[in-house]
Amino acid sequence: MARKKQQDVSVLHGHHVVTGPELRATFEAARDADDTARVRRRALHGVVLVLLIGLIVAAIITALAIIDERLKFPAAAPAEEAVSTCPAATFDYTPHEQINLNVYNSTSRPGLARSVADEFLARKFVVGAVSNIDAGYRGIAAVVSGAAGQAAAFSVQRNLPGSDYFQDSRTDGSVDVILSQDYKALAPPELVDQTPGKLGCPRESRRIADDDKWPVIPSAAPTP
Repeated sequence: MARKKQQDVSVLHGHHVVTGPELRATFEAARDADDTARVRRRALHGVVLVLLIGLIVAAIITALAIIDERLKFPAAAPAEEAVSTCPAATFDYTPHEQINLNVYNSTSRPGLARSVADEFLARKFVVGAVSNIDAGYRGIAAVVSGAAGQAAAFSVQRNLPGSDYFQDSRTDGSVDVILSQDYKALAPPELVDQTPGKLGCPRESRRIADDDKWPVIPSAAPTP
C-alpha cells in the first residue's frame, strides 16, 4: 500500500499560513515604525515650540527697545500737498469804471468778442483790446491779470460766472477775458454779487489738468 504524501502545514488551500513568530515579527516592526514616527513628531513639535518662543522673546525685546527709544525706525516722508496757485486773499468789489478790460474770442463764433465787449461797455467797464486769439484753455472763460489786477479780476469774474482765474507776469492792473467754447452769457447786471469774496481758480479735476492746457496769454494786445 502506497504511503500518503505528507501535507505542508504552512500552506492551506494554496495560501501561506502565517505563523505565530511571523505575526509577532510583523507587530514588532509596526510598533518600531510607530515609535520612530512618534519620535520625529515630538522632535518637530519641539523645534516649532522653540521657534515660537524665540519669536515672542524677540518681539518683546523689540517692543521694549521702541518704548525706551533705543530703537527708531525712519519716518515715512509725508506726502507732498498740492500747492495752490490761487490767491487766497478776499477782495472787495471794484467799481467798473476803474477796470481796464481786454476781451478775446478763442471760439469759432464770429463777432463774439465784440458783442461781449459791448456788454462790458454798457456796464461801464473800460474796454481796450477786442480781438480773436488761439488759446489752449477749455471752459467758459479765462480771466487773466497780474498781481496788481487781482481785485479787478475778482469783479470781472462776478460778471462772468463759472470763469477761471489765471495770473501772469504783467505789472499793470489790466484784466484779460478769454472767451471759450462753453461761454453762454454774462450774469444779468441786477444779479451780480458785489459782496467781498475770493477769486475762482481752475479745479484740477475740471478743465485744467496740466500746464499744456493753460490759456495762451497774449503777449501784446492784438489789433481789433
